[in-house]
Amino acid sequence: MKPDALRPLLGVIGLAAGFGVYALSERAPEPWPGVIVGSLFVALGITAWVYGRGERWIQGLGAALLLYGLLRILFLH
Repeated sequence: MKPDALRPLLGVIGLAAGFGVYALSERAPEPWPGVIVGSLFVALGITAWVYGRGERWIQGLGAALLLYGLLRILFLH
């Protein structure tokens, strides 16, 4: 997929994490809030990694988001 085609997907995932799902996830029983939010960070990290091919700082940001998402799912409740 061309990087320009991934830009809208990256924006949608970011907006969904920031406004919708993040606020609504707190209503779910434990451990689901951490899993839901962590999964969104993982998806955002993967999307940023793929989008940032050729630009190391974007791929670094994607890797950081992916790592944070995994830590949130597994350890940060």
